[in-house]
Amino acid sequence: MAALLEELVAIPTENPPGRNYRACADFLEKRLRIAGLDCERLEAGAKDKLAEDSPICLIASHGRGKRVFYFHGHYDVVPAQSSEQFKPQRKEHFLFGRGSCDMKGGIVAMLYAILALKECGAELKGRIELTLVPNEETGGEGGSGWLAAQGRLGIGGIGMLLAEPTSGMVWNANRGAISLRVRVGGKTAHVGLQHQGENGFERMHYVVGRLHELKQEVEKRLTGYAIGAEQARNSILMLGGQCGGGANFNVVPEECWFTVDRRINPEEDLEEERARLIGVLEKCKGDGIPVEWGVLQEGRSSVCREEDTLGRALARGVAAVTGKAPRFEMCPGLLETRFYAARGVPAYAYGPGLLSVAHGPNEYVDLRKVAECAAIYALTAREMLAE
Repeated sequence: MAALLEELVAIPTENPPGRNYRACADFLEKRLRIAGLDCERLEAGAKDKLAEDSPICLIASHGRGKRVFYFHGHYDVVPAQSSEQFKPQRKEHFLFGRGSCDMKGGIVAMLYAILALKECGAELKGRIELTLVPNEETGGEGGSGWLAAQGRLGIGGIGMLLAEPTSGMVWNANRGAISLRVRVGGKTAHVGLQHQGENGFERMHYVVGRLHELKQEVEKRLTGYAIGAEQARNSILMLGGQCGGGANFNVVPEECWFTVDRRINPEEDLEEERARLIGVLEKCKGDGIPVEWGVLQEGRSSVCREEDTLGRALARGVAAVTGKAPRFEMCPGLLETRFYAARGVPAYAYGPGLLSVAHGPNEYVDLRKVAECAAIYALTAREMLAE
């Protein structure tokens, strides 16, 4: 398992922009077929203009029947802080490298869960499908979103597990998201002739001010769902995660831009919150500000009850392997469980790794947790596909 994970981490599937998807998909497909699994390869076609490769999805299966239990993972990773992160390093029970935690370690655990069931000769009343996708880190377009649009997610589903790094928790809910890139126009001029220009930065300041008023309002709202002690229950509107503009310090900026990241608690309505956010920008435009925006990602919140059949089966599997029952919490971000939940398939996230190190410069995974998760996935799948 560790050797396979090292090989996966060494493939730099950075997203953005979308690198080495083909190399990673080729490697995974080969390993899945060697493992004796049926494997279907689907290419989403058009790629993002900045991406090197077109998105490639893999669907591997074990067993027979119309009842399907889904394992789901993404093989793209956030950009590395240095190229050294794609040179995996093992230190005792830990493997360091970009993607080891989020979430190539989880992919390895899911594959080995299927191999364990095969080697044990477990009788399954249905089949397991392992779906591997790119583009999760940028909202799912070309990956899970594309598969969902093609009607290829959740068919015959009795449940789904997602291998995100959940820090030992089960995530049975997630926030929704609306992420925008906002551009504010101006007119360039030399600083000495600034009266002939229109300052894009100052105009952007006006737009940010109006959005900050909305931020103060929405962040008073609290979720009632269980959430990690270090996390806030408040709804979220973050301004300026990325920003830029201008040509030089002595030139009136012709354009400035910034991002808006709105994270919506399950109690809130996506359409209403989108309308309120866009309404602020429309009001700025009505006030004479040349402002444009584009959607970077959008996704709904989703919730599955702890008491659902899969929730109970997963909890029993965790307890059997780790010796203690898991805590159910809401994920602070967006999850691909939403694509399955939207189709009525119970979906939960549980995986090796710590969320706190997932995107950091020293990302790692505890290999003992990878092995534990493989056992938990196998036990859960076996129970769900029992007669």
